[in-house]
Amino acid sequence: MWFTSSYSNGAGGECVECRLTEHGAVVRDSKRPEGAVMAIGNRAWRSFVAAAAHADSAR
Repeated sequence: MWFTSSYSNGAGGECVECRLTEHGAVVRDSKRPEGAVMAIGNRAWRSFVAAAAHADSAR
């Protein structure tokens, strides 16, 4: 199942959608769901999510 960021307001702004997989995650442009996807491995995805959470809490 694809999901968008909790920061996405649904007003048509720039956003990506993600889908978790057995091997990590895939990411696509929400405005072009039929377009290319980027696959991200488990280790890199976990690092990204941790860094994003840390950056958000540092605001």
